[in-house]
Amino acid sequence: MRKHIKTTEAIFPMPVLMVATYNEDGTVDVMNAAWGTMLERDHVILNLTETHKTVKNIKARKAFTVSIADAAHMTEADYFGVVSGNNTPDKFAKSGLTAQKSALVDAPIIAEFPICMECEFIQYQDGEYGCGVIGRVVNTTADESVLDGDKVDIEKVSAIAFDPYTHGYYKVTQRVGNAFQDGLALK
Repeated sequence: MRKHIKTTEAIFPMPVLMVATYNEDGTVDVMNAAWGTMLERDHVILNLTETHKTVKNIKARKAFTVSIADAAHMTEADYFGVVSGNNTPDKFAKSGLTAQKSALVDAPIIAEFPICMECEFIQYQDGEYGCGVIGRVVNTTADESVLDGDKVDIEKVSAIAFDPYTHGYYKVTQRVGNAFQDGLALK
């Protein structure tokens, strides 16, 4: 039997994405964004409002990075979601994390997060059903510790997902099947 439950503001589970930019003074800004995904193979879409300091920075710098948050840095990732760059300009410094400048876009790469997509800003959509920031991925890097040869090993990444029903973070680690293959058994 199915039961009616309260609809949340999201589809479960949600990624925990770290969106990083530079402020106007060159300091690093990072925000936690769960409302984001791939738009197509080399484009990301982030459902962010213009009130975010990060969106202002993206528009000004025409670039940003998107990193995958991991269990080892869950506290820092959550901090980037509960503290606003509009009110706490030095929030990145308080996190204790480190950043390096991307060689390809005008945005920082946060060293501690295992996977990073470097993006150039394409456009901001703000209509009734506008989606926010759209960017083109110009490069993706991964820390060698999460690679198996040239491929990312999701178990090594220990990525976290956000549960909007309980406001919890969960590790995404266990493989349960093979995409585009296991379903063929029903063909």
